[in-house]
Amino acid sequence: MNILITYSSKTGNTEKLATGIYKNINEEHGLNVEIKPIAQVKCTENYDAILIGYWVDKGGPNEEAKKFMEKIKNKKVGIFATLGAYPDSNHGFNSLVRGEDLLKENNEIIGKYICQGAVDPNLIEAFKKLDSNNYHAITDEKLRRYKIAKLHPNEAEILSASILFKERLTII
Repeated sequence: MNILITYSSKTGNTEKLATGIYKNINEEHGLNVEIKPIAQVKCTENYDAILIGYWVDKGGPNEEAKKFMEKIKNKKVGIFATLGAYPDSNHGFNSLVRGEDLLKENNEIIGKYICQGAVDPNLIEAFKKLDSNNYHAITDEKLRRYKIAKLHPNEAEILSASILFKERLTII
């Protein structure tokens, strides 16, 4: 089985998750696994399954990942994502669903995974300059969340995502 793991990563979080999934899945016998950034993917025709990773931007896949996902047809697809918010929040859930919505009509979704990741420090600085009435304005709670986010994705999350996708790929 030929599998592509591809991703878009701004600060390295999604790349770290993708690389960890690759290392764990690549150990499975009978799977031919490749990993590359979305920008390097020229053709998806020869893959039986594609695992697509994105960083959450404006409540869904970042633009590069979104454009790529919209082109995928007739594939078995897994989705993984990273975001600065808590993954078990409504925002986290909806961010994953928006990725799934781009793919589910023309593909078979084999699994989804989302975890926290560090927020771009430049973005945090921009948020600090916002008026306190702005949704993205810095608060003590957000600063605590950003501090926690720096610890992710961690090894447990990488292993969890790897187990999920390895299981799903072996039953295809």
